[in-house]
Amino acid sequence: MLTLDFLSNDYKEKKTMAQIAEENIEIDIITGRIPSGKRINEQSLCKAYNMSRTPIREILRRIEGNGLVKSIPNRGVFAVGLTQEALDDLFYLKTILEVQCVRWAVERIDEHQMNLLEETFDFMQFYTMSNDLDKILRINEGFDTIIYNSAHNKELETRLNRYNFLIKHANAEVKYPLNYLPTVLEEHRAIFEAFKSKNPDAGAEATEIHMYKSMLRRK
Repeated sequence: MLTLDFLSNDYKEKKTMAQIAEENIEIDIITGRIPSGKRINEQSLCKAYNMSRTPIREILRRIEGNGLVKSIPNRGVFAVGLTQEALDDLFYLKTILEVQCVRWAVERIDEHQMNLLEETFDFMQFYTMSNDLDKILRINEGFDTIIYNSAHNKELETRLNRYNFLIKHANAEVKYPLNYLPTVLEEHRAIFEAFKSKNPDAGAEATEIHMYKSMLRRK
């Protein structure tokens, strides 16, 4: 029986309660469950996450640093949603970084990471044939995570993970076309083949094509 455990075992870190709360608050803002301009009620957050005001305020300070809330003196903390323009800019920046990431990853990937990437692509093919969208979305994330890790550049990996988080939740309501899975499989195949042939230029080109088509699927 095929399993995806190897992805989580190798790359997923356990999150603290504060990290989970911070992520959930950000998701609520990105998705509009907390509308842009709405005042954040600290007491409600304390109750929802079973935390005191001090850690909640620290979480809100970090979220403000990420640009998703704004603190106004004597008024409180207010949600700041993502505009379509901001989201488009994020996707553009992600494309630039992703192309460079794949180029470096092709050059720097080690044997263990290459084996993981190959195994992940095998899963991708299997679940594409079974038309399992939920699993494919998880596998795609795993495929990207292995590549980010293989570039051996923590700053680049951190930025790409942040952009992915924002774009993923902002696009939560996107409906994928009927030919989504086979099409995306072929886009990933081109990237994977560049790793097999150790060709960074081919990897960069395949990634740029994949990102452009991904952008069109968001519209």
